[in-house]
Amino acid sequence: MKFVILTNEIAGSEQKWKIACEKLNLDFIVVDVSRANWLEQIENYKPDILLTRPAGLTSPFKILYDERLEILVNELNYFCFPSLKEVLIYENKKYFSYWLKANKIPHPETSVFYFEKEALDWVNSNKIKLPIVAKTNIGASGSGVVILDTKEELINYIQSTFSGKGATKRVGPNLKKGRVLQRGIRLLSKPKALFKKIDVYKARALDVQKDFALFQKHIPHSFEWRVVRMGNSFFAHKKLMLGNMTSGSLLKDYGNPPLELLDFVKAITDKHQLFSQAVDVFETPKGYLVNEMQCIFGQSDAYQMKVDDCVGRYLYENESWKFEAGDFNTNESYDLRLLSAIELYTK
Repeated sequence: MKFVILTNEIAGSEQKWKIACEKLNLDFIVVDVSRANWLEQIENYKPDILLTRPAGLTSPFKILYDERLEILVNELNYFCFPSLKEVLIYENKKYFSYWLKANKIPHPETSVFYFEKEALDWVNSNKIKLPIVAKTNIGASGSGVVILDTKEELINYIQSTFSGKGATKRVGPNLKKGRVLQRGIRLLSKPKALFKKIDVYKARALDVQKDFALFQKHIPHSFEWRVVRMGNSFFAHKKLMLGNMTSGSLLKDYGNPPLELLDFVKAITDKHQLFSQAVDVFETPKGYLVNEMQCIFGQSDAYQMKVDDCVGRYLYENESWKFEAGDFNTNESYDLRLLSAIELYTK
């Protein structure tokens, strides 16, 4: 069995996939999909499985990655993991909102506007309820999330997006993570990592969103659930709030999740064949709401779930949930992601 790791424009984005492949002594090559000879490299190697690492830094490279993967899957019939559908909804919040609505998946009400006047008319219609959440299309760890508390703030955001500097987003380091001085000193001791960070910040600064604005209904919450599905393995923990957001806080609470939550995520991912997903879910009095979904996601701890202080996962067997103790999230879950890809392909 042969593998191609489809990396993106960010240097080193293939590393976790490489580590996973090397652990299993697999035959693989790395292809940078952003390069001109991407297709020739893949066709000459003739892989069985494409291991995707979609772009999620800037809009041009996100579009490039999605278009080229569509050619590989839909025209040339390659098998990829995470799947094409998972890549398309990754770091594309407007497309993701359309997908949720079309599939009648419960989620916070979301509005996307491509015209400034239409957005301002919406504000003045008195149909909105403040506060409201504004999001950029691309933006991990809450970098493009802004909570607008007043009508004036909302109007200013719209005018800035369409007629000014563009939609508000964080370009530099996430100060909410804390330990800024320690993190800075650590980066200074690693020049390569420092220059890589600087390149990322430059790319974010140049990727200005001015052609549309996205708004989401604010859901009062003190945490949101992060439910991870990798193949047939399920994990869950709470992402706790720091300031007024849970995204990017890195604060977690580990405990036994409600089985109804696992049922909710399993039903969605089963129906749409999504087997490499982190699903962020709001828990409300009226039920669960999907906030975001990512096929590739960060992992600040060595594990994704602890039940009664025991690290492990949930499996669904014989019509019921079973907890299994063990370390299943090594290599930021890429080891399990690779095993899931192989299992799915062989089926």
